Amino acid sequence: MAVHYTCKHCQSEMGTLSQTVESVDLGIDVLDTDHRAEVLTYGDNGDIHVRAICEHCHEALTRNPALYELDSFIQ
Repeated sequence: MAVHYTCKHCQSEMGTLSQTVESVDLGIDVLDTDHRAEVLTYGDNGDIHVRAICEHCHEALTRNPALYELDSFIQ
């Protein structure tokens, strides 16, 4: 099982953890059900896909807070 991180705005691949890790180590256990459903998907092979925000998109959001109102601001 691998954990793949992808930016939810620009779709860039941020990284992959290929070693076995516990959900507690990733912080997944502290997410409520709605937030978990929003940021996590599971592959047929057991891989976990995490939708996060990359450094570049975070910087854009910091400079332009109105962008937080959009689900995706990069087309």
